[in-house]
Amino acid sequence: MGPEPRMLTPSPNWYCSRSSDAGPGGLFGFAARTSVYLLQIGLGQSPFHVLGELVGHTERVSGFTFSHHVGPINFCASSSDDGTVKIWDVENRTVVTEHTLHQNTISALHWSPKVKDLIVSGDEKGIVICYWNNRNDSQHFFPEPRTIFCITCSPHHEDLVAIGYKDGMVIIIDISRKGDILHRLRGHDDEIHSIAWCPLLGEECLTIRPEENSDEHEIPNGKVVQQTPVTKGCYLATGSKDQTIRIWSCSKGRGVMTLKLPFLKRRGGGVDPTVKERLWLTIFWPTGQPTQLVSSCFGGELLLWDLTHSGKRKCTLFSTSSEGQNHSRIVFNLCSVQTEDKELLLSISMDRDVKCWDMTTLECCWTLPSLGGFVYSLAFSPVDMGCLAIGVGDGMIRVWNTLSIKNNHDVKTFWQGIKSKVTSLSWHPTKEGCLAFGTDDGKVGMYDTYSNKPPQISSTYHKKTVYSLAWGPPVPPISLGRDGDKPAVTLYSCAGEGIILQHNPWKLNGEAYDINKVIRDTNTIKYKLPAHTEISWKADGTVMALGNEDGSIEVFQAPNLKLICTIQQHHKLVNAIRWHHEHGTNPELSCLIASGSNNAVIYVHNLKSVIESTPESPVTITEPFRTLSGHTAKITSLAWSPHHDGRLVSACYDGTAQVWDILREEPLCNYRGHRGRLLCVQWSPLDPDSVFSGADDFCVHKWLISMQDHTRPPQGKKSIELEKKRLSQPKPKIKKKKKLTGKVATKQEVIDVVEGEDCTKDSSLPIENGLSDQEGEEEGQEQEIPNGISSDVSKELPSYSPISSGFEKPKIPINPKVIVPKKDLPKEKSEALAKKKKARSILPVSTALDHRSKEELHQDCLVLATVKHSKELNEDLAASLNERIHLGLFTDRTALYRMIEVEGKSHLENGHPDLFHQLMLWKGDLKGVLQAAAERGELTDQLVAMAPVAGYQMWLWTVEAFAKQLCFQDQYVKAASHLLSIHKVYEAVELLKSNHFYREAIAIAKARLRPEDPILKDLYSSWGAILERDGHYAMAAKCYLGATSAYDAAKVLAKKGDVASLRTAAELALIAEEKELSSSFSFRCAQELLSVRNWVGAQEVLQQQECLLGQCLVFCLHELLSKHLEERQPSEWKSSSFPSYHSWAIRTESSFMERVITVWKSTFGLETTEQYQAAFQQLRGIEYPSATGHTLSKQLLFHISHDLTLAVLSQQTTSWPEAVRALLAAVTRSYDSGNFTLMQEICTLFLPKGCDHLREKLGEEPAFKSLEAFFSYGQLYDLWWNLPRTPLIQIQCVADPVPFNGTASSGEQNCVSDASSPEVTEPEALTQLSDVLPQVAILSTALEQDQRSTEKKQPTLSACEVLISQMHADLQSTQKAITEVQETLAEMIRQHQRNQLCKATMNSAEEDPSLKSQLFSENPDSQSKEQIKEPVSLAELTKRLSEANKKMAGFPENIKTFPFPDVLECCLVMLHIGSQCSGYLSLDMQQQALELLQKYGKSRVYKRSSQIFCT
Repeated sequence: MGPEPRMLTPSPNWYCSRSSDAGPGGLFGFAARTSVYLLQIGLGQSPFHVLGELVGHTERVSGFTFSHHVGPINFCASSSDDGTVKIWDVENRTVVTEHTLHQNTISALHWSPKVKDLIVSGDEKGIVICYWNNRNDSQHFFPEPRTIFCITCSPHHEDLVAIGYKDGMVIIIDISRKGDILHRLRGHDDEIHSIAWCPLLGEECLTIRPEENSDEHEIPNGKVVQQTPVTKGCYLATGSKDQTIRIWSCSKGRGVMTLKLPFLKRRGGGVDPTVKERLWLTIFWPTGQPTQLVSSCFGGELLLWDLTHSGKRKCTLFSTSSEGQNHSRIVFNLCSVQTEDKELLLSISMDRDVKCWDMTTLECCWTLPSLGGFVYSLAFSPVDMGCLAIGVGDGMIRVWNTLSIKNNHDVKTFWQGIKSKVTSLSWHPTKEGCLAFGTDDGKVGMYDTYSNKPPQISSTYHKKTVYSLAWGPPVPPISLGRDGDKPAVTLYSCAGEGIILQHNPWKLNGEAYDINKVIRDTNTIKYKLPAHTEISWKADGTVMALGNEDGSIEVFQAPNLKLICTIQQHHKLVNAIRWHHEHGTNPELSCLIASGSNNAVIYVHNLKSVIESTPESPVTITEPFRTLSGHTAKITSLAWSPHHDGRLVSACYDGTAQVWDILREEPLCNYRGHRGRLLCVQWSPLDPDSVFSGADDFCVHKWLISMQDHTRPPQGKKSIELEKKRLSQPKPKIKKKKKLTGKVATKQEVIDVVEGEDCTKDSSLPIENGLSDQEGEEEGQEQEIPNGISSDVSKELPSYSPISSGFEKPKIPINPKVIVPKKDLPKEKSEALAKKKKARSILPVSTALDHRSKEELHQDCLVLATVKHSKELNEDLAASLNERIHLGLFTDRTALYRMIEVEGKSHLENGHPDLFHQLMLWKGDLKGVLQAAAERGELTDQLVAMAPVAGYQMWLWTVEAFAKQLCFQDQYVKAASHLLSIHKVYEAVELLKSNHFYREAIAIAKARLRPEDPILKDLYSSWGAILERDGHYAMAAKCYLGATSAYDAAKVLAKKGDVASLRTAAELALIAEEKELSSSFSFRCAQELLSVRNWVGAQEVLQQQECLLGQCLVFCLHELLSKHLEERQPSEWKSSSFPSYHSWAIRTESSFMERVITVWKSTFGLETTEQYQAAFQQLRGIEYPSATGHTLSKQLLFHISHDLTLAVLSQQTTSWPEAVRALLAAVTRSYDSGNFTLMQEICTLFLPKGCDHLREKLGEEPAFKSLEAFFSYGQLYDLWWNLPRTPLIQIQCVADPVPFNGTASSGEQNCVSDASSPEVTEPEALTQLSDVLPQVAILSTALEQDQRSTEKKQPTLSACEVLISQMHADLQSTQKAITEVQETLAEMIRQHQRNQLCKATMNSAEEDPSLKSQLFSENPDSQSKEQIKEPVSLAELTKRLSEANKKMAGFPENIKTFPFPDVLECCLVMLHIGSQCSGYLSLDMQQQALELLQKYGKSRVYKRSSQIFCT
């Protein structure tokens, strides 16, 4: 991989006549979604690189064209479905000007190659607009009322424009003559996809035989076109969907040559000519080659036509020598770029590839792959380093070889067996080329990326989208098999329905197992398990973490999945969990777990103590090791750096990726290159400076950390969510546009992001570009019918003619649709007349036939009399009677049935089925009526009410049919009521449930079913889950209570996280006897109240739980300590929120310890030792993370209050060792956070008389020695900062400067001279220090003797002698040496990786000096460091590390367990105080301090201590 950023772009837009173009200077651009991407072709070593993106359109870009006029500024133009045409400055990628002159969808665009500032565009209604950019002028033409498909301006004459239409018409217009049509070129009978002018003027280049064109009309349009200089001597080529290419003569105005596309043999067989294939026929006429023409073909092939051959035209196929280089699907656009030595042809295709072809050899030079959907997942192979798998929403997987030197975009595509969005990917940890994938339709499969075989698909599908995949050790039942029968690792998949399946990779066609069963059995869980949303196995396979929909994270121990801890930190759905890698310099970091959710905050927890101790009962963790705040939207992905310790990158919906330093809790850099919401991120496994990210902008970006300008994510109310909604919102259309036949709809389908989460994980996302194959194949077959006449074919009734007395039988036309003219009634009378309106006739045809002329009525009487008096009906009489159907009312029943049948048909065709049903009821055919009405979907309440007349079974059938009909009409409640009428209770309940009418379904089930029926519980649970997902937590809790699941009800109530919700959840859990859950919610509620300084409310909540007595004591001490600090240091501890203190928090004259004990006794009734011990046992199992400089003051003070409570409880039970350890924890916590003032206050409050009374009880206890050291450490600095303001002794040294330069003001700190002067080395400084300090002692002694009579005795540093500890100095020196060697080893590993990276590109670098200079100038800082440092071999470092570790093992464990102040730092401070004031430092202590500095100050320890001392 090179040092430059890279990207995979979105796919070019399909079905556009000109969505890509090439410009001067090797520029190439193509439209992709709402943008245009620009490439530079053929400069430098790389064959191309992406210049940038033209951003400004709000809908699909339908056209793009360059200005081919060379000038100081390169221009281009683009058209879009948003109705605008924009002109761009290519260099700056900014809009120069734009116009919105089109009122309809723009379908074609071209920049005139002859006129510098002319842009011609056409739309679907046939309007052509010529726009002159420089003078901001325009002209409108309407040559033909047809849909324009393509436009091409003549390269030879500035006024000629060729236009191709949807129906196959091609015209040439002259824009200087108001758009007059010079030629109408008829010959094609389908869409014109492309038009190309011959590059040479004149018609002598082609030899045309007259017999070839005998079928062409000599005089176009039936009239003679006057010859003009404009129309002479030029050829025009057109490509059409009718599978032909035609060459036209502009001088003659007719076709001179027709080329028929050949049916090429492809893999899988030839093309059947009888089957109409999808086709887009684009053409390109090479520059300077008038006898050659390039065209596309059926399956993506490119053809080079030789126009000089007569008879059967000869065509040559591109890339015949290499297999798989051609496009695999149809090609949309062709254009060429002229480099220094050759002409290159560029093509874009439906296969989402941009290909470059050498026109000399007809071979493919390079391929740029692109993406047609959201980038949901990124995964680097752990075996084949550098292989990046990309899961995309276009139903394909890309595997990008990021290490390829010859091809920066070496991508292999996999699509077989997928057929839906790829939402998750995971490589097998050891098997090369084995890639697992999950899709949005719940499919899980495995690909072998080194073969062309279709993937293996798991026979067990998820019901919803697959969120994540993970490889881990098998768990029961797979783990119960014999060693030879079970795989080393199995595949786990987590999906939107909230379950995790375990798949056996050896038997994917077998059943996958739900691990929830194992979790329930192992941990004896009876309540409902939370819905899982994320899974992550620790690298060593010992533990597994599951993220849940309620925000909790559960950690299980393999192989039986024993629950060892629950992290209750997030309160929203968990999207990402990642374990720290195992190969860092600090092994403890491998127990770090980072997690991100919908609440925009990343938490890091250290699970080392939990994993190593394996507690018997699950531990609940509520405090993070680190908190990373800064993102403003939900976190979608996390990735640890494999090159650093504690470095993390996060992807977020705020549109940025953020790199964090976890150990320092600091943001390092922020990447803002994407235009959409980030969905995934991965750190490069080979380059520490490279990160790959994918987003919903259809892009994958490789970006460099060192090149980013921002440190933190963007803040403020400007959210990318709102911006994307604005951009994706289509402009309102005045008129509804017709969809182009065979062309894509301009509006693309809005889809949901597949992560069940906000889907459950969020919805209403932007659109995905490109169409599916089905969309592309859909072609409109309907013909346009003028005058708005319906295209439906109306049914005709038979006509009837009367019988005459003779042989003549005139026909009588009968129109069953009797139209009665209506008069316009006054409005005030219309209502009254409506009431008097006559009812519609039920026999209108018969009535109409009885109102004809007198002659016809007389003829009816004659026919009827003949029928009545004839014994037998002859054929003529029967025919006459059939034609006169209204006479059936007066003859027999058969004739009456015929009359009723005709009347019924008339009612149905006139839209009156109710009248038809009445007729059938009169006839007595009720069963037929019901069946016919059911088939037509015309059942009514009246028909259903009459159905029992037809029998019981027919009534049941009718009610069921009516219920189905009502469902189609979305009347589900009414349908359920009808099902209840036939006692189908379960079907009615299921119908309502499936259509989300849960309230009605529960009401019916409660009223009609037994109370213990399981369907009731299922209804409550299902409704509760939906309400919980939508945020209606109180209603969801009611549902869970109805399902007798109080545990889930309490959890969902607490999900909101506010005080009222947590309080209610705690009370509910207490009522349900879930005491552990109740206490957890009460504690969280108290913490929320504590955050707003409401101690009164917090105590009220805690006192409801007997098991939280210990926390009551902690909150009590916290309140007293906060009140004390607020009074002592109001500026530092005063808060903006108004505090709510108890009355006993008011300060009294007694000591702090006495006040604490008094309040505990009076308020909480603590009297006996057993009560103190019980409270101590409640609190001792709670551990909080160590403090850092970034720990919040409120959080720090609460943790310290917890430690101090343990100390007081231990003291009351006379457990002095425990008391000292707890007090030491509070002191070191304030020390680690850098809050020296707080440490001093703790020592003052809890050790007002020093440590002497503890020394008598504990003696040489290591914890006590450490506490005494910190106490002395505070006294030491207190003494230094409050030195007496007396003239300081000025020490003169003849040879070198004195190591200390005194200062006259307290609070200022002095520096060792070598810290500022590079001329004095560390050993030299120590020598000077030892030489000078004896003189200081002598002068100090003399001065002390002179002033002894006039001044009081100065305080001494004898109490600080405990700080001069030989053993602790040795221990600290060893620890620092180990750290230094580990850092050196880590730097060597990083340098080795960089060297390996550079070695791969060295051969190319030697050929290209510019690349070589880039490689050696990539990191000047690291080179300068390497020049300064002496190289150390790996063997030497290993030897140092082993010696240091061996020495470290020799120290007693109790010494290593408890912290101790920096000994060298204390020595420096004491020596400085001794040099400033006489009598403070004894000669023995001075000598000990000097010896320690000389012994351990040769390494970095001295430098570090000097820096601390000088700060």
